[in-house]
Amino acid sequence: MRLVLTLIAAGADHRVPGLTALVCERLRVAAEPLWLAPKHACDLVLDTTEPGTIEEAVRALIGEAPVDFVLQPLAGRRKRLLAADLESTIIENEMLDELGAMLGLGSEIAEITRQAMNGEIDFAEALAARVALLTGTKSELLAEAATRVRLSPGARSLVATMRRSGAVTALVTGGFAFFADQIGAELGFDRILANRLEIVEDRVTGRVLPPIVTGETKKEALLAFAAELAVAPAETLAVGDGANDLPMLNAAGLGIAFHAKPAVAAVARTRLNHADLTGLLYAQGYRKADFAA
Repeated sequence: MRLVLTLIAAGADHRVPGLTALVCERLRVAAEPLWLAPKHACDLVLDTTEPGTIEEAVRALIGEAPVDFVLQPLAGRRKRLLAADLESTIIENEMLDELGAMLGLGSEIAEITRQAMNGEIDFAEALAARVALLTGTKSELLAEAATRVRLSPGARSLVATMRRSGAVTALVTGGFAFFADQIGAELGFDRILANRLEIVEDRVTGRVLPPIVTGETKKEALLAFAAELAVAPAETLAVGDGANDLPMLNAAGLGIAFHAKPAVAAVARTRLNHADLTGLLYAQGYRKADFAA
C-alpha cells in the first residue's frame, strides 16, 4: 500500500528538518522528503501494509514537539468536497457562549457547551437548554455578537484555495444561521447548513426552528452533498472539533479533528492539535505557494 505521511508544524520550526530526518531513518524511507513549506510541512511517501504500526512509531518520535501528522493513501488525497464545522473551527468563537457572556450568563451557558462538545450530554438537549436561557433577548444583540467573531487562522486560505482548485465547500454547523450565513458569504462557502433561531417581534423566543442540525444531520448532509455532486465519499474532507462532528468526520474520506475537545481527540484517528487550518491544505498535498491569497 502506497501511503503519504505529512508532517505539519504549528509554524516554521528549526526542529522540523531534524525530526523529519529522524522519522526517515526510523521508518527507512528511501525517497527524499518533499517540502510543502520550508521547516513547516513536508511529505514522506511510504510503502507499507501496516499503517497502524507507522502511526504508533511516528507519534512516539514526535513526542511533545508541536508537530501534527496525517497518514493516508497517496492516491486521491486531493479532495473535491469540504464540509466544515463553524464554531471553534472556522471561527474561534462559540457564539452561544458569546451571547451568554453579553447577557451575564456566560459561565452557565459555557458549561452546557463544554458538556455537549465533549459528548457528555445530548447535543439537541444542550442546544434547547442554552437557547431557552436567551428567551426575550432583543434580536439586535445577535448583530452585536457578530462583531465579536474571530476567524480562525488559515480559514480564508483553506476555503479560497480549495474553491480555486475546483472543490465545493460546505459550512455545516449546529450553530445559528444568523452567524453562519454572514461568515459563509464572507469566506465564499458554496453551501451552508445551520440551525435557525425563532425570532418574533424582534425578540428571541427561546426556541430553535425545526429541523435541528445534529451530529447525524451533519453526516447526512456530507453524504447528500457528495451524492448530488457525484463525488465519492473517499473524495470528501470533513473538519470539526466537537462530539457532534464525529459522525461527519467518520463518514468522510479524510476526517480531521481540529484542536478538538478531549473526548473527540481521544477517538479521532486524524487530528491537528497544533497547526492552523492551512494544515488541511498541506494534508492534501498543496504547497504553500499554491495557497490562494
